[in-house]
Amino acid sequence: MSKNSAMNSDNSLQNVKHFDKILIANRGEIACRVIRTARKLGVRTVAVYSDADYQALHKTLADEAYYIGPSPAQKSYLCSDKLIEVAKQSGAQAVHPGYGFLSENADFALACHDAGIHFIGPGHEAIRAMGSKSEAKTLMEKAGVPICPGYHGSDQSDETLNLEAERIGYPLMVKAALGGGGKGMRIIEHHDQLQEGLQAARREALKSFADDHLLLESYITQPRHVEVQIFFDHNNEGVYLFDRDCSLQRRHQKVIEEAPAPDLSDAMRKSMGEAAVSAGKAIQYRGAGTVEFLVDGERFYFMEMNTRLQVEHPVTEAITGQDLVEWQLAIAAGASLPLTQDQLQCHGHALEARIYAESPDHDFLPSSGKIMNLQWPQAVDHVRIDTGIRQGDYISSHYDPMLAKLVVWAENRESAIDKMSRALSDYQQAGLSDNRDFLLHLINEPAFREAGLSTHFIDQHPPQIELDHDQLRMSLIAGALYQFHQSQYEGSLPAASAPSQMTLFLNQQPYLISLEKVSEGFRVSLPDGYCQADIHWYEAESGCLSGQLLIGDHTEFSSTQLTSQCRVLPLPEARLKIFFPHFSVELCLSGQCLTAHDGSEAMSAPMNGTVSSVMVSEGQQVNAGAPLMVMEAMKMEHTIHAPCGGMIESIFYKEGDRVDAGSSLMSFQEALSKGTKENENAA
Repeated sequence: MSKNSAMNSDNSLQNVKHFDKILIANRGEIACRVIRTARKLGVRTVAVYSDADYQALHKTLADEAYYIGPSPAQKSYLCSDKLIEVAKQSGAQAVHPGYGFLSENADFALACHDAGIHFIGPGHEAIRAMGSKSEAKTLMEKAGVPICPGYHGSDQSDETLNLEAERIGYPLMVKAALGGGGKGMRIIEHHDQLQEGLQAARREALKSFADDHLLLESYITQPRHVEVQIFFDHNNEGVYLFDRDCSLQRRHQKVIEEAPAPDLSDAMRKSMGEAAVSAGKAIQYRGAGTVEFLVDGERFYFMEMNTRLQVEHPVTEAITGQDLVEWQLAIAAGASLPLTQDQLQCHGHALEARIYAESPDHDFLPSSGKIMNLQWPQAVDHVRIDTGIRQGDYISSHYDPMLAKLVVWAENRESAIDKMSRALSDYQQAGLSDNRDFLLHLINEPAFREAGLSTHFIDQHPPQIELDHDQLRMSLIAGALYQFHQSQYEGSLPAASAPSQMTLFLNQQPYLISLEKVSEGFRVSLPDGYCQADIHWYEAESGCLSGQLLIGDHTEFSSTQLTSQCRVLPLPEARLKIFFPHFSVELCLSGQCLTAHDGSEAMSAPMNGTVSSVMVSEGQQVNAGAPLMVMEAMKMEHTIHAPCGGMIESIFYKEGDRVDAGSSLMSFQEALSKGTKENENAA
């Protein structure tokens, strides 16, 4: 992706003797990514799959595929004994763990070793040393790596954690001692939030990492998240492949990453890189690793070390011209580092945007469903797409909600941002909610272009919940003109000149629209007045139309007209998905496709998922905002709170039950206000 493509590594790896066959103990995008490099090297691949993934892309791409169990990860991708059994049965010499699942599980790495199977990653001792954030910080402090003030002790009693929290001061961060990815992590602003935060973090940590140990850290109010990619070989020789900024996060999970990190001094980059290598040397590291730092001005603090390949590794590949998966395979097979620190070069700027199946305008709740239509940007001119999905796939609630990664490279940061904006605009998916529009919003924020980065960036620049005036007009007119075109095509309108009237629904709000064919396009009647409009349709595919939308004033097309490309997709249940370059919208053609919204909405499941905890009982009185139930989907928890004070009448689900989005979770009787009670008594 840079001048030396990330898929063309240094010549020093060309003569390495690689494994003949490897098993990929993962799924989705990362499994496909590993298969791509393995195929280039002539290494055969073995995939594993669960019930939910029986038609998955990674299963199709691999040379062999083995079924390992039901959809829940605990019964499939987290079953180390099944994975090792498949490795033996298939004759795989090594296991690539990808990221997530068992990639940072020391017991799995040890089990592979004991079974005579190479683990493509560090030794189990290094994983164990870095797997506990508290132990890792102790080791790093001894190695001279700066650490943030906090509590990393073994006494996990509520009493001790409360005392330590008071010593550290608020705000503070509660973190799971094991794992990462935002699981088991809570920001505590004041003492009243501590107990609920501890309980929620413990639950998440136990589910994700089978360990509920926590640590506390002082919370830096405007930090940047900057990390350094390191690589070590069997001789404890290590290098750093420069840095990445991963500050743009939601729910402590990264959304947009870039390399190199902008606006760092050369001296600070060098200090961070050397500190990261010192961290690896301290634990006799091997393979790919990432040392994450919190940056506060010119100071940086060790946060954690990820003992695996990172999701965002493609941006490092783009600026260095190296294939990091190829490095992993070579070093696991016994090769030395292919390049020294002085030989590594950083060129240009790269960005990665993670496309998630989630709803940014509903607190980023994960979404699931069938991908009805899928269009990728062209993978040319240093645009790269890493994904494990195809049109027609069903996205389940069992796994991480990431659908794909878009990666771009350019000579400088400004050009890379422009290229990413175009690539995101060209990505279009219909069928389930995703964060495409939100990513476009972030990429085009002036503060992002000016590199005003912190881990609070998304909180400070939240998603746009409602369309502005022009976006609303464009959406309604495009939807109406599409319907008119389809009606003409199907012959359901009597004459082209006859006025056509229809009602379109957006977020349950009806909009009455009239169209009248005139000499130049259409005279359009909207709820806020008239305008002149037309679409020059130029492409059709299976009911989908693309065209150039033009909107003038109430009498003619003028110099102040709006113009925009648009693409309209018909969906089941009388819906339309309309894509514009910087936003998209879903319209309903009938009120029947809407869901009723009433006072019971807050007591309904906001997503497909599993009940993790029921925190109340029938007949219990609760105050407004009280936690009632915890649901889990795609490895993230969501707490259902009481919308107001009242009494729990009935609870319809118990812990462990699967629940569909929109299902009623419990019945709730709202408490009568004092004035209402007095009126009833008077009556």
